[in-house]
Amino acid sequence: MLQIAGIPIQSRAFLAPMSGVTDIVMRRIAGRFRAGVVVSEMVASDEFVRGSEEARIRAEGEGVSPHVVQLAGCDPHWLGEAARLAEANGAAIVDINMGCPAKKVTGGWAGSALMRDLDHAVGLVEAAVAAVTIPVTVKMRLGWDDATRNAPELARRAVAAGARLITVHGRTRQQFYKGTADWRAIAQVRAAGDFPLVANGDIHDVADARACLAQSGADFVMIGRAALGRPWLVGAIGAGIEEAPQMPVTLADKLAMAREHYEGLLALMGVAHGVRHARKHLAAYADDALADGCEADPERRRILLTSENPRQVVEALTGLFSTQRREAA
Repeated sequence: MLQIAGIPIQSRAFLAPMSGVTDIVMRRIAGRFRAGVVVSEMVASDEFVRGSEEARIRAEGEGVSPHVVQLAGCDPHWLGEAARLAEANGAAIVDINMGCPAKKVTGGWAGSALMRDLDHAVGLVEAAVAAVTIPVTVKMRLGWDDATRNAPELARRAVAAGARLITVHGRTRQQFYKGTADWRAIAQVRAAGDFPLVANGDIHDVADARACLAQSGADFVMIGRAALGRPWLVGAIGAGIEEAPQMPVTLADKLAMAREHYEGLLALMGVAHGVRHARKHLAAYADDALADGCEADPERRRILLTSENPRQVVEALTGLFSTQRREAA
């Protein structure tokens, strides 16, 4: 049986934490389609402890197992208290974000900025480990830039401080999401010690996953942007890695997922906020429908991305998925 620190998981393919994307509804769907682990959006530690409603929604985990909350911050006190609160609210694993490249995060010396001060980064791991009884994991990049690719050292020190698993995105912070993820560079982290290792970056299908595992020496893969509009993909890649039967996913299944996701976000966030938050997801579901053989319909797509009327949006979504592209005579 696959497991992390004694916690059973469904496959070797994980859904990456993505801010503004991996909401609880998406994570529930991905988990149902046998993603191994699904990770929450990044949750700001101090805001979570102070009772921010946005942070609470990001950390929601009902219906997800194992429930993994990713925390961001640079203050050991707030990170420890946030980890404690996450555990009290049912988290099975707490992940520390040391990889986010966004300027608003690194400007506060959180996310991948922590890779510029490894002593401080390790102190955060120690604070979280001391605060909880559940496993603590760390997600990082290769380094801040090409001149300081220190992921192997940080991984080794984080594990020595009590981290139970390391995830590495195969880019530096200065690359953001440009260029190509360097899976071979992750092998240097693998050589740093015998701990569970997850490789992340540019994994779109089973072939990518197998190549990434072979080049990185990682135990698991993590899928990010490729799963937008396709929450079933993570489980499919996990099954493909093991050459196991994949859960069938029909066009009707995909429409049902898209509707569940949209309506779930409205229930979670309220209509006013939910319709806007859902638009990136709806655009991605529409793109997948087009790739799956449905006809392009600019008017229905416009409705998906502009309408404030949920009934109109659902009708447009249903219409997009219900019209097969006609074959050329």
